[in-house]
Amino acid sequence: MGYFDAASGAPLHPVARQALLASIDEGWADPARLYREGRRARLLLDAAREAAADAVGCRPDELVFTSSGTRAVHAGIEGVLAGRRRAGRHLIVSAVEHSSVLHSAEVFEASGGTVTQVPVSRAGAVTPGQYAEALRPDTALACLQSANHEVGTVQPVAGVAEVCRAAGVPLLVDAAQSLGWGPVEGDWSVLTASAHKWGGPSGVGLLAVRKGVRFAPQGPSDERESGRAAGFENIPAIVAAAASLRAVRAEAAEEAPRLRELTERIRARVPELVPDVEVVGDPVRRLPGIVTFSCLYVDGETLLHELDRAGFSVSSGSSCTSSTLTPSHVLKAMGVLSEGNVRVSLPPGTSAEDVERFLAVLPEAVAGVREKLGAPSPRTAGPEDALVVDALGKRCPIPVIELAKVFGDVPVGGTVRVLADDEAARLDIPAWCEMRGQEYVGEEPAERGSAYVVRRLS
Repeated sequence: MGYFDAASGAPLHPVARQALLASIDEGWADPARLYREGRRARLLLDAAREAAADAVGCRPDELVFTSSGTRAVHAGIEGVLAGRRRAGRHLIVSAVEHSSVLHSAEVFEASGGTVTQVPVSRAGAVTPGQYAEALRPDTALACLQSANHEVGTVQPVAGVAEVCRAAGVPLLVDAAQSLGWGPVEGDWSVLTASAHKWGGPSGVGLLAVRKGVRFAPQGPSDERESGRAAGFENIPAIVAAAASLRAVRAEAAEEAPRLRELTERIRARVPELVPDVEVVGDPVRRLPGIVTFSCLYVDGETLLHELDRAGFSVSSGSSCTSSTLTPSHVLKAMGVLSEGNVRVSLPPGTSAEDVERFLAVLPEAVAGVREKLGAPSPRTAGPEDALVVDALGKRCPIPVIELAKVFGDVPVGGTVRVLADDEAARLDIPAWCEMRGQEYVGEEPAERGSAYVVRRLS
C-alpha cells in the first residue's frame, strides 16, 4: 500500500464500512417521527451521539452532527461570535489554522470585526503567553487547532484554554487531525472535528458546545440538531462515523507508537538520503503519523507526480503548484522552506516495508526533478564580490536555483542580489540562507518585484 495522505482523508475503517452497511437498512427513516421506523432511526442516532460524545469528552446534548468538519468550524465560529456580540467584536486565531478557520476570520473582519493572528515558532507552535497577550476586553472568541494539519505539530491547547478561561473568553478547538488519537486536553469551550480524518465516511462533522457558552446559531432556524445543523441527518454515515471513532481510539494505544517509530525513521533517513532537505515541524510534540520535509531546487507538484508514478500518494504544502503559485500559509508562518514540500501522513496499518520502499524511491525522484530544472552543481569561487541574478518572471523554485548556481562565484563577504517577482521568493531565499549557513541581508525595492540580498559567509 502506497497511500501516504491520511491527513487529507483516511481510508474507510472496516468498522465504519460494517456499521454503514448495517445501518442503511435501519436508519433511513425520519428520527423525528414517532412511528416504529422513526423510533428505530432515533435509537441509532442517539447511540451514535453518546458514543461520539464519550470520545470527545462532553455531554451528548452538547454535541451535534454537521455535514462536514468545515461546516462545523463555520457554524461554531459564527455561533459564538453572534452569541457574544455584546462582549465585543474581536477574534483571535493562530497563523497556522486550517483554512476553514481563517476564511471565517476573513468574513468576520469584512463585516467590521477585528482579528488578531498569533504567530508561531519555526516548529509551528504557539505559546499560552502569546494568547494571553492577544486577549483584549472586547475579545469574543479565541481559536486554536489541537494539531497542525500540514506539519503535525501539537499545540498547547490546555495552557491556552487556561488563559482564555481566566479571561472569560471561550476557546474553540479544531480537533480534526488529533481526535482519532485521543481526547483534547484542557478546558476548551467549543470543539470541531471531521469523520473522514479518522477513517469514518466523508460528509460527517462534529460540533460540541459546552453548556454555559453563549451560542446563537446563524441562518434560518431549523429543528434538527438543536438548531445548530440544519437538514435531515445522514444517520447511516453518522453511525459509521461514531463506530469508527470508537474503533480507532481502541487501537490507538498500539498503533500510535508504531506509526511514530515509522515517521521518526523517515525524519532521520530523508536528510541522509537526499541532500539539501529541511525536515519541518516540532520533532517531539507531534502527531504519530505525519512527517513533512522540503527539498531545495525542486518543483513540489512535479515531485508529487514522480512519487505517484512510483506508487506513492503524498501531498504538499509547497508554493510550487500550478493552481496557486503562492506559499502554504503554514510554511510561510513558520518561516521554513516551502519549495519541494512533501507531507507524508501514514494511515493505520502502514507497514515498515511500505516505508522502506518509499525511502528507496525518494532519492531518485528528487534527483530526477532537480536534473530537469537544472539544479546547481558545486562551483568554485570567482573574482567578483557582487552579482545580480535576474529571476523576474520565473516561478518557484527557479529563483533559488538561479541563486545557488552563481553563489559559488562570489568570494566570502561578497553578495548576490536576486531580482524576483514571485511571492515564494520572499520565504524561500531566507530559508535557503538558513539551511546553507549564509547571511540573508534583506529585501530591497526594485523597479520590478524585489531585490533579495544574500551575503556569502563561508
